[in-house]
Amino acid sequence: MTGLPADPDQQVFHEHRRLLFSVAYRLLGSAADAEDAVQDAWIKWSAADRSQVADPKAYLTRIVSNLALERLRSARHKRETYVGPWLPEPILTGPDASETVTDAESVSMAMLVVMETLSPLERAVFVLKEVFGFSHAEIAEAVERSEAAVRQAAHRAREHVRARRPRFAADRSRQRQATEQFFAAATGGDVNALMELLSPDVTLWTDGGGKVRQALRPVVGASTVAAWFAAIGTVTYQGIEPADMKAELVEINGGPGMVFSGPGRVIATVTFDFDAEGRITAIHNVANPDKLQAVAEGTAYDIGTR
Repeated sequence: MTGLPADPDQQVFHEHRRLLFSVAYRLLGSAADAEDAVQDAWIKWSAADRSQVADPKAYLTRIVSNLALERLRSARHKRETYVGPWLPEPILTGPDASETVTDAESVSMAMLVVMETLSPLERAVFVLKEVFGFSHAEIAEAVERSEAAVRQAAHRAREHVRARRPRFAADRSRQRQATEQFFAAATGGDVNALMELLSPDVTLWTDGGGKVRQALRPVVGASTVAAWFAAIGTVTYQGIEPADMKAELVEINGGPGMVFSGPGRVIATVTFDFDAEGRITAIHNVANPDKLQAVAEGTAYDIGTR
């Protein structure tokens, strides 16, 4: 659907479309699957008796949550048999995405990776409660469970996320500055400058999905990770000569990141996790071409929760 829908029912759906994508993407970690879930929600909305719908926003959120849950359950086996680390599909986000810390944090690569370890129900409850502010009663209706079951799932999910995703206070400008310094050091092959930016126990996660050559296990330690990135400007990568490779700083998943591209294609995205001092503690490198479509298309998503 493009432009402004003339049909009132289309108009209502159009008004909530951004919210529906925001919910579906956080539940699925895949822009392509989230778009499909939103499209399926439109089909269900079109077929529904809308005269009985008192609250279109809640109704549409319920539809898209259930559709995303179905997809999440069926995707779990695929992700368990995935070649190497499974990382979410990165998306470009507008510069205003980071204005709301909660919005940016909840769509960050690090948070999406943690949410992968939740059960589908826990993930849905966590996203709807902690990110979108739905009540337990509203969530119970959305996921078709009892309110008691939702409260239990919310508690388990919150404890699980808290244990695995400590909240650091590095401010946004410090993160951006560190990313810019990393960008300059990596593209200039400066190992020493990279070492200064990395936490001693930094971890690099690379996702090639078996489609392109990447590390099948996490790469740990500042010296190893620095050497990995310093080599970017000196070796042929995926058939692309160093002279033909471009790198640019962009906003990815609500924070500063890098996109590497060659003639006619995007070859990888890189995003960072920081400690309180602004040092890089984790790097997520997505190179699976199946997950780079949204970035290659250049669409910037609004991932706001309101």
